[in-house]
Amino acid sequence: MTALLDSFRDAFETLPVRDAAGLGESRRAALDAVLRDGVPHARVEAWKYTPLRALERRAFAVTDETTADFDDALLDAIPAPRLVFVNGRLDAAHSDAAGLPPGVSLRPLSQVLFEGDARDANFLARRFERGDEIFARLNAALAVEGTVLRVDAGVSVASPVHLVFVGAPSDTDRAWHLRHLIELREGASLTVVEHHLGAGAHRHLGNGLLHVHLGPQARLAHARVQDEDAGATAILRTDAVLAREARYERIDLELGAALSRHELNIALHGERAAVQANGVLLAAGRRHLDTRLGIDHVGRDSRCELTWRGLGAGRSKAAFHGGILIREGADGVEAALSNKNLLLGENAEIDSQPVLEIHADEVQAAHGATVGQLDPTALFYLRSRGVPAAQARALLTRAFCLETLSVIEDAALRDALAERLEAALAKLETA
Repeated sequence: MTALLDSFRDAFETLPVRDAAGLGESRRAALDAVLRDGVPHARVEAWKYTPLRALERRAFAVTDETTADFDDALLDAIPAPRLVFVNGRLDAAHSDAAGLPPGVSLRPLSQVLFEGDARDANFLARRFERGDEIFARLNAALAVEGTVLRVDAGVSVASPVHLVFVGAPSDTDRAWHLRHLIELREGASLTVVEHHLGAGAHRHLGNGLLHVHLGPQARLAHARVQDEDAGATAILRTDAVLAREARYERIDLELGAALSRHELNIALHGERAAVQANGVLLAAGRRHLDTRLGIDHVGRDSRCELTWRGLGAGRSKAAFHGGILIREGADGVEAALSNKNLLLGENAEIDSQPVLEIHADEVQAAHGATVGQLDPTALFYLRSRGVPAAQARALLTRAFCLETLSVIEDAALRDALAERLEAALAKLETA
């Protein structure tokens, strides 16, 4: 048994609501599976580029019931409606659900568990069968907080809903496991923005798992900004299911944390369902970023468009796996994946693995990946017009990354995301 698993086993025994909503048996089964299979090693394909040896030697304390203090200015640019979680606990004082229209339910998971309605909490009973799904299993065993967001059929929510997750300094290294559900029923529309922010130096572990359920003709615009402290560990996963003619538009900005891993799994079950998912991986210093996409085309005439950009500087490592599966009978699918990466330092490493598996006829599918350096011809062009070398590199790098933000139609939100991305790029240039 490793120190990591020992600490989580001890945490489970002190979990006050592990039996709430009839989940005791499924929680215990998830923990037993983790203890049986252990931490996956580097020979496990899904963890090939992100070994867990250093992490499994660490122990984490259970998060306190009370939230930690942090500077309120961190939230100045994040309006209501919003839910704020600090070190894995709901911060009611900074949360504000004002402005939501009728037909929208926004509740913390702790409230759902307290009320004990098994129907509202049934998504927590999902089982994870693969041995490499260690963090999903830990989440199933230990999650007591998160967000449950439901939108009724035909309801359109004008203002973005902000979900804010703050890591703050503490007396010891802590871990939290957050579970979320976003459910849009037929014809509903919503914009959600996730903010994963650091409020000071810490080495906490955040383990988050989000379920997205989109009904027929529902539309979700989703932005996720991971800008945690440089010592943090961020393990995040999103599992989305799309019904007929549903549309999912998404941008992921991976900007922080010492170790960051995100799995984005999207199943297009309905006919003419569509997803456009873009992202930026910004690795600097000794940061390690790992992103894995799994797009599963089940319905006919479904579409996916994936545009991802990566930057590697310092002694950082970034890994990208872009998997697209087109199942038998999913005729008429259109699928495209582009992953381009820039190495900005001699000691940085970027590994890209595009995978395309087709079992249907009459499909249009393409994927490609590149790893290289800034175009010397473009640099020469800018230099020849009097642009200093550092500024020329910065201009080309910004243009390389900012094109991904086109997936967001809301101009104000797109500008806010561009501002945060540019701030992260500026730090990269001065590091």
